[in-house]
Amino acid sequence: MKHGTLLAAIDLGSNSFRLEIGRYDHGQIQRVAYLKETVRQGNGLDADRNLTDEAMQRGWDCLARFSERLSGFKKSQVRAVATQTLREAKNREAFLKKGCEILGFPIEVIAGTEEARLIYQGVAHMLPSSNERRLVVDIGGRSTELVLGQGLEATETASFRVGSVAWSMKYFPTGEFTEQAFKKAEIAAQAVLEEALSTYPRTQWQKAYGASGTVGAVADILALAGFPENEISLEGLDWLVKCLVRAGLAHKVQLEGLKDDRRAVIGGGVSVLRALMNLLQVKTLHVAQGALRHGVLFDMVEREDHDTDTRDLSIQRLATKFAVDNAQGLRVGRVAVHLLQQMHVKPKDNDADTLERLCRKLSWAAQLHEVGVAISHSDYHKHGAYILDNADLLGFGMPELHRLGLLVLGQRGKLKKLEDELHEDQFAKMLMALRVSLILCHARKDPEHLALRLDCDEHKHRITLTAPASWAQDYPQSVHLLKQENISWAKAPWTFEFVTKP
Repeated sequence: MKHGTLLAAIDLGSNSFRLEIGRYDHGQIQRVAYLKETVRQGNGLDADRNLTDEAMQRGWDCLARFSERLSGFKKSQVRAVATQTLREAKNREAFLKKGCEILGFPIEVIAGTEEARLIYQGVAHMLPSSNERRLVVDIGGRSTELVLGQGLEATETASFRVGSVAWSMKYFPTGEFTEQAFKKAEIAAQAVLEEALSTYPRTQWQKAYGASGTVGAVADILALAGFPENEISLEGLDWLVKCLVRAGLAHKVQLEGLKDDRRAVIGGGVSVLRALMNLLQVKTLHVAQGALRHGVLFDMVEREDHDTDTRDLSIQRLATKFAVDNAQGLRVGRVAVHLLQQMHVKPKDNDADTLERLCRKLSWAAQLHEVGVAISHSDYHKHGAYILDNADLLGFGMPELHRLGLLVLGQRGKLKKLEDELHEDQFAKMLMALRVSLILCHARKDPEHLALRLDCDEHKHRITLTAPASWAQDYPQSVHLLKQENISWAKAPWTFEFVTKP
């Protein structure tokens, strides 16, 4: 990545939306701008787990303001991620469709484990270099992430459905603070978090760090009350709970450092934090400067390098776990990428960044096209798509994994199942490249594909693959399969033709 490049990360959290803009400078990212708005989408989920119209509008209004600040940014410079509220919302697609249009950039809904990994990246990159074993805690609006790590590597990641907004709504619905309410909230939080004891015991880490909203808000209050700065102790939390109970109601709390946007969720946040520290025997929680948005920025830098892109490692790990034929996956990928590049030879298609991105995704799909064979050889393309839709692959957003799953699903059989997706030109070309590559590689050996010529007619939405007569004579089975592929694409938005010439 070039020094001086501007990067922007957007965190669509359950309580707040945040925009961090930084400038890449010799391995570090220097802050240029930071915007935060309390959107509180987490309390906008109704009983059926649908976002209310009001909650969606608050989010869209915020994204419109972020969009104005991002004017002039390229797609490669911006990454927006959404967390627990949009993971839960049944009508998230309605919010995301309009939200992407307003923002002008894609929005990824990321899995809880991926959120945890990115949080750790943000924290670790902004701490001094050290080999200490760390526990990192992030209490968000509707989820809490726990991470074990050393250096820049997260070794254990987990996400639990407990957070400041959710717990405030459930145990402090009217803003009333009582000892009984806090006790009930803490017991409930520990019940959710209890399974963390086996993975995050006190023996597995040397120092604990807290990131983001709840931790930062509590630390500010305690510091102004005379407790050590940038630290949270159980003693300090006990004092804070007594202050909240003494006030009785959220709007009556008079504590220096308590901001108005945190007042409505302070009860839930404190109860979860107290439960967690007691459960995991955290005597002192140190406040970290990094957070999810910083992790997103550093991850964007690492994605520029194939050797450090977490997604490449995740694909390799999944392929190994399901005993995929690695040689065949790489073979299919090489041929598919060659075919895709042939489809983008015209000047108007010659966007190097876009083509490289599409080639990488196609290569990943090729590497995992047989991942479903581990379940059953019958309908393995369907099993593979299911695995990718439900896997926690570090580095990937949920929509990105779904996209790979659709490619795996479409590798064989009729195309009607992907009727809607095939209206998107990029996806159609990727799928055609994958299917033709699988035909050429059906014998599980390197094909003589360089003898073939591929022509792409954008206006007619037609791909033509031409083979010399001599090639057709040498590979009759491939010829038969390619002619069958002609029929498969006959009713699709794009058509495929295989012809031979002397």
